[in-house]
Amino acid sequence: MTVRVSRTFEFDAPPADVWAFISDAEQRAGAISVVDSFEVHDDGSATWHVALPIPMIRSTIDVETEEVERDAPHRVKFVGKSRAFRVTGEHEITETDDGGCRLANEFVVDGRLPGVESFFKRNFDAELDNLEDALRASLASPA
Repeated sequence: MTVRVSRTFEFDAPPADVWAFISDAEQRAGAISVVDSFEVHDDGSATWHVALPIPMIRSTIDVETEEVERDAPHRVKFVGKSRAFRVTGEHEITETDDGGCRLANEFVVDGRLPGVESFFKRNFDAELDNLEDALRASLASPA
């Protein structure tokens, strides 16, 4: 089973400010609660150490992530691969008529171990809330 979730956020901020957050692998990883820790590598790829609270997994899972598409400052897509699941995330920014912007997010998880899809199905909304909260906090803090 594949789990797919999409959500759009609206911001009263210039698209470039939203792009600065969403195109940064470190900020994306830091916003997700199940990412226990991460490293961003010199080539722009990252390793996420993910802790999923499911019976089949007793330690963190290394998820090797890399951007597969980047159209700055409008769109970024990344893929993460691990022994437990594969995740694809896509973020697209469009400017609104009032000078703000809209951020469309889509995530797809294909589980390889029992319980992975059901975990993400139950928790994706909360993880997207975390992403939105982190982005809004980033926009509110002085540069």
